Amino acid sequence: MGWIRSEVKAEDALQPVPGTVHLVDLDGTLHAKHAKNSGLRDVVLVPAPSSDPDDPLNWSPARKRLSTTCMCVYTLMVGIASAAIYSVLVPISEATGLTLGDLNAGTGYMFLAFGWGCLFWQPLALQYGKRPVYLISILATMGIQVWAPYTTSNGQWIANKVLREYTRTRFEIGMANMVATEGFFGAPIESLCEISVADIYFQHERGTYIAVYALLLAGSNFFAPIIAGFIADGQGWQWVLYWCAIFCGMGFVFLFFFMEETNYHRAVILNQENNSSTGSSSPSPVPSEHEKKALAGADVEATESSPSPLSAKRQKTYLDKLKLWQAAGSRKSGPFWSMVTRPLVFLSFPVIFYAGFSYGSNLVWFNVLNATASLVLGGEPYNFAASMVGVSYVSPLIGVAIGSFYTGYIGDRVVLRMARRNGGMLEAEHRLWLFAPSLLLIPLGLILWGVGAANAIHWFGCVFAMGVIALTNTIGLQLSVSYCIDSYKDLSGEAMVTVILVRNTMSFAIGYGVTPWVTNMGYQNAFILAAFAGMAQCATFLVVVKYGKQLRRQSAERYKKYVDEMADQGVLH
Repeated sequence: MGWIRSEVKAEDALQPVPGTVHLVDLDGTLHAKHAKNSGLRDVVLVPAPSSDPDDPLNWSPARKRLSTTCMCVYTLMVGIASAAIYSVLVPISEATGLTLGDLNAGTGYMFLAFGWGCLFWQPLALQYGKRPVYLISILATMGIQVWAPYTTSNGQWIANKVLREYTRTRFEIGMANMVATEGFFGAPIESLCEISVADIYFQHERGTYIAVYALLLAGSNFFAPIIAGFIADGQGWQWVLYWCAIFCGMGFVFLFFFMEETNYHRAVILNQENNSSTGSSSPSPVPSEHEKKALAGADVEATESSPSPLSAKRQKTYLDKLKLWQAAGSRKSGPFWSMVTRPLVFLSFPVIFYAGFSYGSNLVWFNVLNATASLVLGGEPYNFAASMVGVSYVSPLIGVAIGSFYTGYIGDRVVLRMARRNGGMLEAEHRLWLFAPSLLLIPLGLILWGVGAANAIHWFGCVFAMGVIALTNTIGLQLSVSYCIDSYKDLSGEAMVTVILVRNTMSFAIGYGVTPWVTNMGYQNAFILAAFAGMAQCATFLVVVKYGKQLRRQSAERYKKYVDEMADQGVLH
């Protein structure tokens, strides 16, 4: 860790590095708000909250828990709908005449739409509000599940995953028709939830709650096949999708009455958390022109002693919170299409691209597992019924829970300890050290699954391998997302779209090619190759740990340029 400490250079105070923050006030000299929790009173609150009681950072613990619960309900319901068929691919193939290659290719198209759909939904949510986007997404997903069982050809299956009529309901004013994609409408699950977490939690808390999101996202994908297997055996595979629609309907009702808008216009003094590290005797940074404009009419409180007239502001009533369109969360002045194209530009940021690659390289093994689970466990020598293939997903659920606890609760404490050892300065790369166990766990899980299946080992070995793969998938999900947000917090709303584009393009490729790959190479050779590829992909974190801060420092000017641009448009997150 000594070389990391040496990276904290004097010029960083003059040219702040995105993702380097003074998180721990070791000397008690910073004039900034601190955490009130026992044992964390030396932790600086980043970002600095305003004095507005409706600022999501100032919400009561109960209000934050309800918001987090709503995000979890959305993630769980849409996640179940996207993954329920994994344990019943063989029954679907037998009933419809579709090959497993057709089914897996259709799922690959869905993942592609999940990623590229973010280019539409993320700007819409950041500009007009997250609450209406969540509600539209879950309602559309419900309608899509009702239509899905009627697909009987490959063209219809892909249409079901990519292009379909989702609902036809007669209203008094006429007929409403909507053609959409399951992946397109489900896209907010990929990039919006992480930003909802960043809306209401401080930097030292984010790891825990992004891990909760990871638990629900990955957990829903592993929980769905468990119930799907029993539903398929008892009611037929069509009812797997009907029950997904029922779950989404229940989720929609819950979100409508309890989900609150988290968009909040908070003016940001670029890198003020870094400038505060010089102590109370140092001069304050000079704000740019857009910062002066923002400060004139926004809710800002950078220090504990800053006065604010907002403390007496009337808080929202329950009925206020139910409104679909919130004036405080709307940014109607920003050009929508620039928000659509900017995530493509962010592909040129090495740190953001790495976060997407890291996420995707972990997720592809989750896709490989799901694409082969029904084939391996449902075939010789195991001959599991669909319900038993589903029950085997208990192992991945356990792996997800362990991974979430490790990267969340333990991870937040590890990075705080590293920041204290680093003179109170937190580097975004500190969290990447938590990838270390994956260097062994990824090849272990893949070899045990593929080579074990090829040699007909006891079924427990295969089921145990499923848990290991799920554990590494959850680690990759949480750490990759956190690294992106920690590195470029002010751009995270759009940078997360870039991450998901990279991740889901990789998922599409593996979903499209996994069946012929495994069929042509055989389980043993295919998964030996996968094990070494997975280990090499994971090992890239060591390169980023060493050179990540240098890359962030080199991007500082471009980062400031885009923060200024987004602030001028009124869409800074």
